Amino acid sequence: MSIRAAVIGLGMGKNHAKSYHELPDAELAAICDVDSARLQEYAALYPEAAVYSSYEDMLAQENLDAVSIALPNFLHDKVTIAALEAGVNVLCEKPMALNAEKAQAMADAAERAGKKLMIHFNWRYTPQAQWLKHYVDEGHLGDIYYVKTRWLRARGIPKPGGWFGIKEFSGGGPLIDLGVHRLDLAMWMMGYPKTITVSASTFGGLGQRLASEMGVKYDVEDLATALIRLDNGVTLSLEASWAGGTDQREDMLTALYGTKGAAIQRNTGEGYEFEAFGLQDLGGTLTRVEPRLYPDKCPTAVGDFVRCLIDDTPPPASAQHGLTMMKLIDALYLSARENREVVLGE
Repeated sequence: MSIRAAVIGLGMGKNHAKSYHELPDAELAAICDVDSARLQEYAALYPEAAVYSSYEDMLAQENLDAVSIALPNFLHDKVTIAALEAGVNVLCEKPMALNAEKAQAMADAAERAGKKLMIHFNWRYTPQAQWLKHYVDEGHLGDIYYVKTRWLRARGIPKPGGWFGIKEFSGGGPLIDLGVHRLDLAMWMMGYPKTITVSASTFGGLGQRLASEMGVKYDVEDLATALIRLDNGVTLSLEASWAGGTDQREDMLTALYGTKGAAIQRNTGEGYEFEAFGLQDLGGTLTRVEPRLYPDKCPTAVGDFVRCLIDDTPPPASAQHGLTMMKLIDALYLSARENREVVLGE
């Protein structure tokens, strides 16, 4: 069986197209983009793929099994629902939508159509993350009680004046752009526990000042921080930023602390650093654990999506995970906006 796949949006979607082209169980049947120059560039790379500037025409004319939607955030719900109603399974870029209400509409559309909807939480698909997930699931950390995760960029406001910095089109700043990746990774490690309360703050002064000097619109945060309490007893700390007053260009970390040990994954922009420790006694003696990583065997998000279609199994990064994440993001923005703790379910 070969999955006939298409990609809508060849900016972020360029890696989706490459993956479908290279997978033995898939074929890149069509590509779509409103940018004619970009479309022609990728048409030359993938001459086997039909070329469209309109996703409506593509969905109507092509017999597709799957489509990747890699468009700006405000288009995710509209185009995903159109694809599902056309009978096509969807892999949608993160964040799932601008907010939980729109994400719910997407999940409902998938259920009505009887089609699969997967969210592209691609940071699960690194050798380090795959190893750490198995390590946690096997109980080596014991009962996890504290997790901290961050993605900090000191000089990383994307495309000043573009849709990323306009809340109407993006849904927010680095919290919904970068934080959603780190939150998904941390929650996935723990089996997606329920959130009880959140307390968050957002700051936009730096980005707004720079945007004002450039004469462009910018109405989202450039730094967010949050404390999240989960129903498994874990406290989760998050930091996400596009801009900050340091010279470190990028700092990524996920650290899990448990009753039997800890695991810390860092990415500073120059590669990965990874440490895992086992706690041997109450005196605090630690033994370092060397992870066994298999980069050549690490799955990809697109590969997992294709496999779940062939095997007719649930998507690993499910619509429910995406919806849960959007409810959490909504609660964090509400907490920051009203300067108070928010109880989920309010």
